[in-house]
Amino acid sequence: MSEDRSSFLKASWVNVASNVIKIVVEGVLGVTFGSLALMADAAHSVADLLASAVVLVWGRFVYDDPDASHPHGHDRFEPLSALFVGGVLVLLGLKLLYDSGHALLDGPSAEYSSILVAGLLVALVVRYACYWYTVAVNREMGSPSLRALAADSKNDIYTTLAVFVGVAGMAFGYPIFDPLAGGAVSILVIYQGIDVSRENIRYLSDGAPPAEERERIEDAIRSHPQVHGLHDFVAYYSGHVIEVEFHAEVDGDLSLAEAHDIETELRELVREIEPVSDVHVHLDPAGLGEWKDAAERSSASTAPR
Repeated sequence: MSEDRSSFLKASWVNVASNVIKIVVEGVLGVTFGSLALMADAAHSVADLLASAVVLVWGRFVYDDPDASHPHGHDRFEPLSALFVGGVLVLLGLKLLYDSGHALLDGPSAEYSSILVAGLLVALVVRYACYWYTVAVNREMGSPSLRALAADSKNDIYTTLAVFVGVAGMAFGYPIFDPLAGGAVSILVIYQGIDVSRENIRYLSDGAPPAEERERIEDAIRSHPQVHGLHDFVAYYSGHVIEVEFHAEVDGDLSLAEAHDIETELRELVREIEPVSDVHVHLDPAGLGEWKDAAERSSASTAPR
């Protein structure tokens, strides 16, 4: 856990530093030469800087041990911080789209310089290196916060390429390409923000994992040689991890110690599956059919008389 925390903090700091470099380079050049596309991309990176700072300060709480105020741990802090990232991106994208529309109506005023190309190349290299490093770190961790920051870095690569189009247009005497590139940047930002937000809302609302994930867990339970059946299976997200509850049918003549051993084995078997965190097991004697009887009683009580 301490190694994960250290890797998380390093990746978060890399994202903060790369955003600062990009903001300074694009912001100074955008203001100096009046490029709306560069200023929009720099503004986008301001939001990225804020988001990466929030992830750095807030998301790391997930690695704290359970305590009296959070007895189930701090897993929800990560998707909560990632959701903040998505929300900021959506709001910023809408603002950039509005500004680009106004620039198209009022007429562009940007001036071309080869220095703009050099600055964009620096921004592109810095953010690509950040993306590569964040993805590499998160390959083993599976952190939604780092996944959101990696998506941010990847999105920055696309937006910088879009800005290149605007600068190329200015170079060939078509300054209208600058606000057009700014509009393209804003649309990419909005899309990425919605995508990140939608994923983490599912984590925070105790949504069910994908069907293939549930089937993988069920198959693991049924693979145990002492399990004769499975019912009342429930799997749901608690933060970015999955909690599992189920009833397993076993031989009815097992001793208490034997049943305890099977319950422990099932719990450990399921917890080996990523990203399962907590497992709640209930053992039933095979053939008892209590869940079927309960369903029949429920149907009978609701039937019209």
